[in-house]
Amino acid sequence: MSGVFSRTGRSLLLLAPLLFFLIGFFVWPLFSMMAQSVSDPAVLRLLPRSSEVLSDWDRKSPPTIPMQMALMEDLKAVNDDQALGDMVRRLNSARSGFRTLMGKTTSALKETANPPVDLVSIDKRWEKPEFWLTIADALSPYTDRNLLAAVDLGRNAAGDIEHLPPDQSVNGVILMRTFWIAALVTFACVCIGFPYALIAASLDGWKRDLMLGAVLLPLWTSLLVRTAAWFILLQEQGLINDLLRAIGLIDAPLALIFNRTGVIIAMTHVLLPFMVLPIYSVLITIPNNLMPAAASLGAHPLRAFLRVLLPLSLRGVASGALLVFISAIGYYITPALIGGPGDQMISSIIAFYATGSANWGMAGALGVVLLIATLLLYSVYARLSSDEVGGR
Repeated sequence: MSGVFSRTGRSLLLLAPLLFFLIGFFVWPLFSMMAQSVSDPAVLRLLPRSSEVLSDWDRKSPPTIPMQMALMEDLKAVNDDQALGDMVRRLNSARSGFRTLMGKTTSALKETANPPVDLVSIDKRWEKPEFWLTIADALSPYTDRNLLAAVDLGRNAAGDIEHLPPDQSVNGVILMRTFWIAALVTFACVCIGFPYALIAASLDGWKRDLMLGAVLLPLWTSLLVRTAAWFILLQEQGLINDLLRAIGLIDAPLALIFNRTGVIIAMTHVLLPFMVLPIYSVLITIPNNLMPAAASLGAHPLRAFLRVLLPLSLRGVASGALLVFISAIGYYITPALIGGPGDQMISSIIAFYATGSANWGMAGALGVVLLIATLLLYSVYARLSSDEVGGR
């Protein structure tokens, strides 16, 4: 028995580096991203006294003197300008006007010669319950505001979920654009990758090695280098336009860069190996005598392909399509360099929220949307694969 435990202990020690790696670089970042998407401590951290008083408010009557005094004490105690700015941005995003209101209020509270007796004496807007209702809603440490905004939804004054106004509904359009570009890239990879894999599987020896080496070569090159190479090839004075003009196919250069065409071409080149390799791995397992057997029974070569070879290879096509599509929806560098303003994908918006506006909540919420979409796609593929295995 002790020998069994010792072997188990040695096995766990061997697996420990892998477990630490998965937890540190996969599980923990995912958990942090999901936590950021629902975390909202910016207001509660600075307004603890207001939180206690507002918990007894009926959310309809005008603000009372204790409510105003509690908020004044909380604002006087704030000594962190960055935290105050985060709170003001949070409140102003929920109701326009808080930026100027808070700026005027904090400036008045700093006056020692003639201190205000209440908030209404500073600004009449403090009489309106809607501003206090915004503060009361923002005092919760958790919120679904970012997750709803990621799919162009929000809550009205009554707390019901509704669609955001058209001038604020941008994430849904960008998400649809992301899925559409990923679908186009997947379709292009299938159209190119399936014939390529079919030819490679039909060869042997050095010819097969040469074709596989050609498709694996992009994987050995940095993504940024490959994208920069396409930037040079696709520009108006690039090699492709020069070649087309040299052979007389065009008179003026084609618009192949800073548009959707360039994005599709560059992403297809980068992701093509992820389509070819799964299809090739399935094709080489199909017996070589099936197609000759179909021909000997009178089937036309096209009919034999459609009825015999194609159905047997669909598992590889589905695996490759899943890999390409999931990889494509998270692309950032290629659309940013090759595409135009109308070709930016959701990863660019996530980068903007994370680094441009320091809105980690929205960045995490959009990341959660992408994660859910990926898991749904994988679950559909797993279900189809299990049904196929069960049908056999």
